[in-house]
Amino acid sequence: MRRTTWTALVAILVMAIVGTSLVGCTDTGDTTETRESAQQEEPKAPYVIGAVLSLTGAQASLGVPEKNVIEMEVDRINEAGGINGHPLEVIIEDDASNVDQAVAATTKLIEQDDVLAIIGSTGTGQTMAMRTQIDAADIPQVSLAGSLVITGEFDPLVFQTPWSNALVVASTLQHLQSEGFTRIGLITEDTGFGKDGKALVNESAAGYGMTVVSDQVFKPTDTDMTGQLTVIKGAGADVVLMWSSVAASSIVPKNMAQLGMEAPLVGSHGIARLEFVESAGEAAEGTTIFAGKILAPEAYGVGSEGHTVATDYIARYTETYGEAPDSTFAGHAYDGLYLVVEAMKRLDEGFTSADLRDEIEKTDGFQGIGGVFTFSETDHNGMTEDDLVGYRVAGGTWTLLK
Repeated sequence: MRRTTWTALVAILVMAIVGTSLVGCTDTGDTTETRESAQQEEPKAPYVIGAVLSLTGAQASLGVPEKNVIEMEVDRINEAGGINGHPLEVIIEDDASNVDQAVAATTKLIEQDDVLAIIGSTGTGQTMAMRTQIDAADIPQVSLAGSLVITGEFDPLVFQTPWSNALVVASTLQHLQSEGFTRIGLITEDTGFGKDGKALVNESAAGYGMTVVSDQVFKPTDTDMTGQLTVIKGAGADVVLMWSSVAASSIVPKNMAQLGMEAPLVGSHGIARLEFVESAGEAAEGTTIFAGKILAPEAYGVGSEGHTVATDYIARYTETYGEAPDSTFAGHAYDGLYLVVEAMKRLDEGFTSADLRDEIEKTDGFQGIGGVFTFSETDHNGMTEDDLVGYRVAGGTWTLLK
């Protein structure tokens, strides 16, 4: 073959190879870099959790502000970019202050909505009734109810944001002892919260040098407690201790006034809301309770982290709903939500509910509305008596106890 012919063939072959290579490099808009960029910009799937709250029924005055604050904070979290880029979705179910409906709501959230965790319920009875479903699904639950039994009957899946009855009963009895009271007239509501407080007071009173001289109960639907209070008055009680949370609690001070009872009224943290004071009117004056610091934010210490968190929360709630939060209960929901959210932030992509439970348990020094939370393998309440302060109704509002 002649040299010129060979050279021509080589040139044709080179051009074919180069042409093939160029076809692979054609700018089609689908380069590896472009594809990776597109993948990075794809929205991430939401993290979905559930909340079972008492939006109707006897505990609605507790559950409605809990719902308000969850919705407010979810919007805030998502506006800030979500949780490591994942939007947060909270599916809220109403248990109507009813045990059976709490169970049905929990089943729905687990089986239909496939939630990673559940916040709630508002009440003790509902919280405890949900436990079977929680345990079967192996997902974490953060309760917003205050009974000791919730974390006292320890379940590794269950956490709690309010101060337990054990903490509040101890603080309350210490106060009564310091005031020189010795004869307690006890009146409690017929709910899980009331029964829990009733048992603790009866077990603990003697240790503080006091005797329960009368032990009375009322139902959340009762409209008159003069019968129970007449018995307490006849027993010679020098203080009336009411362990309750439902709206009917405000009837007790009214009936005490009608009966001319001179013994002071001391309540539980379950009435730590302005609604109780407004409903009871002048009869509420002088009522004493021990609860968290949110009702008087200066109690956190002006300039402290707690004060900053609390005042920021109050300002945002007021702007969103046109009025300040008037109870401790919205704060319990704030704490419950952020205990879950902060744990999620610390986890890698693809975490499970079991991973989330483990991470919630690692919470150490979280500054919430209720106080500072530190959980452990044996303590899923994480609060101390330092997170409580005393209040007394004066001038139609809760004021710090001097």
